[in-house]
Amino acid sequence: MTTMSVAEYARDCAAQGLRGDYSVCRADFTVSQGYDYSDEEQAVWRTLCDRQTRLTRKLAHHSYLDGVEKLGLLDRIPDFDEVSAKLRKLTGWEIVAVPGLIPAAPFFDHLADRRFPVTNWLRTRQELDYIVEPDMFHDFFGHVPALSQPVFADFMQMYGEKAGDIIALGGDEMISRLYWYTAEYGLMQEAGQPLKAFGAGLMSSFTELQFAVEGKDAHHVPFDLETVMRTGYEIDKFQRAYFVLPSFDALRDAFQTADFAAIVARRKDQPALDPATL
Repeated sequence: MTTMSVAEYARDCAAQGLRGDYSVCRADFTVSQGYDYSDEEQAVWRTLCDRQTRLTRKLAHHSYLDGVEKLGLLDRIPDFDEVSAKLRKLTGWEIVAVPGLIPAAPFFDHLADRRFPVTNWLRTRQELDYIVEPDMFHDFFGHVPALSQPVFADFMQMYGEKAGDIIALGGDEMISRLYWYTAEYGLMQEAGQPLKAFGAGLMSSFTELQFAVEGKDAHHVPFDLETVMRTGYEIDKFQRAYFVLPSFDALRDAFQTADFAAIVARRKDQPALDPATL
C-alpha cells in the first residue's frame, strides 16, 4: 500500500482542488459508485459516446470495438456492477469505483488483482473537449473495453504485479512511460492491416485520436520495450511519438521476458529520450 494514509491523501487532494470526494475512500481508496446521475449527466455521457463512436468505428483497433459491443457502454452511464459481471466472464476483471487519481501503490494492487479503478464522476458539458483530471468517460470509454481482450488483460495484471518492484529499483519514471505509451497512447498495426489505436488517452480524445492515426505529422515508431521506457512524453499536448505494436501478444511477451532490473540499472540515470528524435 502507500505510506500516506487515506485521510492524509484526502486532505492533500482537497488542497489541490481535485474534484472527487476522497473523504469517503475505503482503505484501498475505493468508493461506492453511487448511481444517482442527473438527466444532464446522462445526456453528456450520450453526447460524448455518440461523438467519439463516430471516430472509434473508423480508427480504433477491432479488439476495442469488440469490447464496447460485448460490455454495452454507450446508451447510458454504465453501472459498474453490471459491467463487472460481464467482464468477469470474459477475462476475470472487474471495475472498482474511485474518486479520481489514487496513489500508485493501491493502483498497482488493484491491477494485480484484476480490478480496474474507474472514476465515479463525469465531466460537464463545458469540458467535452478537454478535462484536466481523468473522469469516468476517460476511464470507462477509454480503458475498460480493452480489458475484455484476454492477452491485454493479462498484460495489465502483470504490470500491476511488477510495477512496484521496478519502482523500488529506481525505475518509477520508466515504468510510468511504459503505461503511458501503451495503455494510454498505444497504436496497433497487425500484419497486412491498417494502423489503428487502442490506448485510452486516444479513445477518449476527439482530436488526438484523429491526429495519432491519420495526422500527416504524427510520428509513428515501432514498439521496443526498452526504448519506450526511456522516452519522455507530453501531458498537456499531443504526443510527439506514438509507439506501434504488431499485436497484444508482442506487448505481453516483451513485458513477461524483460530483465527489468538490468534495464533500470543501465538506464535510470540517463536523460529521457526526446520522442521527436526517435
